[in-house]
Amino acid sequence: MSPRLKKLIGFLLFLPALILYFFAAAALGELVPNVQILKAAYFLLAGIAWAFPARYLMQWMEREPSKSKGLKG
Repeated sequence: MSPRLKKLIGFLLFLPALILYFFAAAALGELVPNVQILKAAYFLLAGIAWAFPARYLMQWMEREPSKSKGLKG
């Protein structure tokens, strides 16, 4: 797969997934008890947590295409 196609696919997956994640995190944040320190801790963790799956997507997008192992000669 070409690097340009991987970046296009990654972008088309990343943006809607990120928006969906933010809405889900906000909806789940309503379930956290109304104690300010708990809400702050939840939203701090939720604000950082999206970066871990995004890291793997970015690594996949930047990975060089693998060489095919055909016959030499």
